[in-house]
Amino acid sequence: MTAIAPHVSDYLRVRLPVERNASAHTRATYSHAFMLLFEFAARRLKCSPSSLDIEQIDAKLVMAFLAHLERDRSNGISSRNARLAAIKSLFRYIEHRVPSAIDQVRRILAIPTKRSTSRLIGYLTREEAQAIINAPDSTVAGLRDRAMLHLAVATGMRVSEIVGTQLEDLALQPQPTLTVHGKGRRERRLPLWRETATALRRWLRARPDGPSRHLFLNDRGGALTRSGFAYLLDKYVEVAARAVPSLRKKRVSPHVLRHTCAMLTLQATRDVRKVALWLGHAHLTTTEVYLRADPTEQLDALAKVAPFGLRPGRFKDADRLMAMLAEARSLAP
Repeated sequence: MTAIAPHVSDYLRVRLPVERNASAHTRATYSHAFMLLFEFAARRLKCSPSSLDIEQIDAKLVMAFLAHLERDRSNGISSRNARLAAIKSLFRYIEHRVPSAIDQVRRILAIPTKRSTSRLIGYLTREEAQAIINAPDSTVAGLRDRAMLHLAVATGMRVSEIVGTQLEDLALQPQPTLTVHGKGRRERRLPLWRETATALRRWLRARPDGPSRHLFLNDRGGALTRSGFAYLLDKYVEVAARAVPSLRKKRVSPHVLRHTCAMLTLQATRDVRKVALWLGHAHLTTTEVYLRADPTEQLDALAKVAPFGLRPGRFKDADRLMAMLAEARSLAP
């Protein structure tokens, strides 16, 4: 039996950051997937996570874990597939370090990803987005939250990008811009609306001094977390729904703010390539999902296609005598 803990440690400390130059976000995502897997395996096998052996994490257990994610944790198919990808990456690494486990690893690598329905993305109207931005009060925390929500809607930044933004990433002179450290180590520089820059200036004047260089701080002076952002958003959606009741019918997550920015940009520019550059997408196919959700795109296409002509005709009833004879013939033996 071979303990799995040392291999997981080397994978996270050497393989990902040194050999693959993976981002901190990737390492955090993979670590969370492994935590869920090993907690599940430890409960199932009645042992501690640190005492698990490679031989115990077989394809049958991984399949049971994936079912647990969907059934008990209510994970969507995309989350299930992402965690399966992390597990496969770990076991590809183990395959070369533990040759005796090659058959077991191959069975894990053969577990298929699950196909999911490609649904239309959800997004907010301009009125709904404005109501959420206006929801925070004028306290120090409210100034922070208003600036943060304004930035999310105006730039379409991922929540991990927002909470990871440093003070030096923001330039307010001569033209307000923000350097975004995106997914896959792709950086981009975005111009800011005048209103967004104004909200950020107000927050910077009220921002407490402290050692942290993060732009947005929590109540303890540390960096705001993704869960903290989601909690604040839920609170302000509830406040905004009093003024705009349509928000009660929508599930507003941090990523919905990103979708909202994308849709507003697409409707303003009519250029999906500009939307891809704005959002920091590596491939244009990722951005095409917004084309399917925008009805104006289909209306433009419909207007450019000539409709099929229909030749008018007159309905002629069948002769009643012949119809009676045909019915009698069908009844004959």
